[in-house]
Amino acid sequence: MAISIKVVDAAFKDWQALLDLLFAAFDFQHQRIDPPSSLLKLNLQTIVEKSKSERLYIAVDDGVLLGCVFVKKQPDFLYVGKLAVVPNMQGRGIGQSLMQEVERYASSINLHRLELQVRIELTENQAAFAAMGFVEIGRSAHPGFSQMTSVTMGKML
Repeated sequence: MAISIKVVDAAFKDWQALLDLLFAAFDFQHQRIDPPSSLLKLNLQTIVEKSKSERLYIAVDDGVLLGCVFVKKQPDFLYVGKLAVVPNMQGRGIGQSLMQEVERYASSINLHRLELQVRIELTENQAAFAAMGFVEIGRSAHPGFSQMTSVTMGKML
């Protein structure tokens, strides 16, 4: 396996494969989280628009899309969202490779902190990010919810 990490540019055309990857990777969450994932609001048009306002990294092996992550520059940190790896390739370091590229990018633009959000119910995702050096820095509730629904995690670079 020779995985390469690439920044999506104007030449990228396989938006359906990207959307399929995201839905497959996030599928296990749907019965567990409330409110539903913002992923459900994505379609071909909105994912293309998202890629125009955020930096999108993909992991590819021999032309096959295996993973992705979106990042968005904030004034004091780089926000990480929608880290996804196809289910049958999870646990092979693809997510870590994507995150290493995100860290290199953050450092290159002089941002020394990453932030992301994980749903409270997804303790295995929280543990995976903790293994990558993230720590809990806060909790929040989605609009209309009185209980906490998300854990904010951060990592200093």
